Amino acid sequence: MHNRQSWENRLNNQQFCSWSVINGERYFAKDGGKLPVINPATCSVLTEVTACQKADIDEAVHSARRTFDSGIWSGQPLQVRKAALLRLSQLILEHKEELALLESASMGKPVMDALNGDIPGAAHVIAWYAESIDKIYGEVAPTPPGSLATITREPIGVVAAIVPWNFPLDIAAWKVGPALAAGNSVILKPSENAPFTAIRLAELALEAGLPPGVLNVVTGSGIEAGAALGKHQDIDVVTFTGSTTVGKAFMAYSGESNLKQVWLECGGKSANIIFANCRNLDEAAEKAAFGICFNQGEVCSANSRLLVERSIYPAFIEALLSKLHAWQPMHPLEPQARMGAMVTSAHKEKVLGFIATALEQGGELLTGGTACEIEASGNYISPTVIKIRDENAALWREEVFGPVLAVKVFDEEPEAIQSANKHIYALAASVWTDDLNQAHRVARKLNAGTVSVNTVDALDVTVPFGGNRQSGFGRDLSLHAFDKFTKLKTTWLALR
Repeated sequence: MHNRQSWENRLNNQQFCSWSVINGERYFAKDGGKLPVINPATCSVLTEVTACQKADIDEAVHSARRTFDSGIWSGQPLQVRKAALLRLSQLILEHKEELALLESASMGKPVMDALNGDIPGAAHVIAWYAESIDKIYGEVAPTPPGSLATITREPIGVVAAIVPWNFPLDIAAWKVGPALAAGNSVILKPSENAPFTAIRLAELALEAGLPPGVLNVVTGSGIEAGAALGKHQDIDVVTFTGSTTVGKAFMAYSGESNLKQVWLECGGKSANIIFANCRNLDEAAEKAAFGICFNQGEVCSANSRLLVERSIYPAFIEALLSKLHAWQPMHPLEPQARMGAMVTSAHKEKVLGFIATALEQGGELLTGGTACEIEASGNYISPTVIKIRDENAALWREEVFGPVLAVKVFDEEPEAIQSANKHIYALAASVWTDDLNQAHRVARKLNAGTVSVNTVDALDVTVPFGGNRQSGFGRDLSLHAFDKFTKLKTTWLALR
């Protein structure tokens, strides 16, 4: 039974990893540096995790390169890699309660969301890529008679995967799954705010049969460990999910070092467009509430810009505000919680700053706008809706990463499309309409990596996820993810 007391008992008995994993062994930074990991729901320190520096990153890269070059993983038959990754997927499921608790305790999300969504989702992604790798074929080019040209995919080498704190294990699986399946060695760097599930993933990978050095995990700050990975001369690929500012830094690091490939999934400010011919406004309102409140709004593709056609605006806003009552924050270990704590006190203050600025710039507060205290922790923010005065408002332009929705009224379809597209980010968008022609027409004109029609934030391992403009480039998920972690080789034979 998963009740509050059972989760509290697990938390009290939980051992929190304080180490990195390099070459199959627990590893501690050479200089002895540590970083505290704080539970945002209690403001208490869970443990101090070793803080890797450049010298430690060198150890991880050396291990990964040596393992890759040995062929102990990269040269294995596909069926061997497949079997090990399927075993890893199963181990994730066997440890789902532990992993869910580690995610919730470190970054504040409702533990049941982690248990029912994040952890099985990560296991499914690992299994999907394990099953995919022996179903990808090479090509034969249409060359002139007397010649044969084959085009094959090979593992690219050493991959550095830098992942954020909002979906620590899920996004790690998005990157580690295809990279390992393709035969690469991977160095995974989790956020210093939520490192535990990445460490456990490395330990479970060893138990599943992956050779030491194939999956190394380095903990530490982005400024130290992350930058050292970005600048390293012997890393072939960096795949990063996080802020656009840091993504730009990784592009610069590549130019300063070895021109390693850099694949980015960065910020977002997704538009959710509600047209008057949407027949089910109640469902649209329910999904709009979900789109801004799920995971405390700490989602890169959160539907944080709401565009509502004028004729339905009063009715829709009334329905939306009613739906938001069910999204009031609760302690993350409460089984019925839908929103938990913001990841850190500093991040909470940042979100509150966006709210204050929006009101100073003429925004109309429709609901929320305040922090609240739950069991002596003030790291909670109530769902907030603000009608902006114009599109120059910071709330409309900048990624907040919290449960704060900016609302704007529109009159005509072209106006809605222009408002949605007039932005530096182009990660996702949603459209609500029962006119099939309009759905196709608007979806085609929206600049976004994913357009969801009559739902929000549609996602599955079978379809690519990523954005355009300053939301980044390259795609996670689907078979297209292999493009990041493989290199093409042409072999031309002159027949005689």
